[in-house]
Amino acid sequence: MKIITVTGYKGGVAKSTTAIHVATFFSELGKTILIDGDPNRTALSWAGRGAIPFSVVSEKQAMKSIGGNDYVVIDTPARPDTNDLQELAEGCDLLILPTTPDVVSLEPMLQTAEDLGDKAAFRFLITIVPPYPSKEGEVMKIELKQSNVPIFETLIRRTEGYKKAALAGVPIRDLKIADMRKFWADYKQLGKEMMEILQ
Repeated sequence: MKIITVTGYKGGVAKSTTAIHVATFFSELGKTILIDGDPNRTALSWAGRGAIPFSVVSEKQAMKSIGGNDYVVIDTPARPDTNDLQELAEGCDLLILPTTPDVVSLEPMLQTAEDLGDKAAFRFLITIVPPYPSKEGEVMKIELKQSNVPIFETLIRRTEGYKKAALAGVPIRDLKIADMRKFWADYKQLGKEMMEILQ
C-alpha cells in the first residue's frame, strides 16, 4: 500500500483538486481510497455530487476503510505548522505540496523545504498556472530548482474546467466538454512522476 498526502501551507492552491485527480490517476492502477481530512470536506462534497472512480471517506472512517487498498490519498487541512508537516511527511510515501506561481509564495516555500529537510519524500507542485504567453509557472520552477527545492517537472494549468468537474462530481477527465482531456493530461504526467518516486 502506498500513501500519498496532499497538503498546502496556504489555502486556494488547488489542494483538494489535486487530491481528487491524484486519486483518479491511481484508481487506474489499483484500488484507491481518498481520505478527506480537510474541515471544508471538499473531496467528500465533490464525490457526493456525482461519480468518481474511488472511495472517499472522512478521517474518522479511515481506519476501518483503508485495508485492501493499493493507494491511499490523504487530503489534509491547509496551513499545517512545522511539526504537523514533519509528521505528515514521516507518515506517508510521498508528500505533495501544491503552490501557485507567485513571488509571494516563494519565501514560505523555501522555509517549508528547510523545515522538512532532506529526509522526507516531498515535492512541490506548481498549480493554477496561467496560460501562455505567461511564463510564471516556468519561472517559478526554475527559481525553485536553483534553490535546490524538490519540485515536480509537471505544471498544472489553470482552467474553469475544474470548477465544472467539481459541480458535476467527476474528475476533469470525465467531463463531456471539448478540450478538457488536455488538462487531465497534466495530472497523468504528474502521475508518471509520482510512480517514479514511489518505486
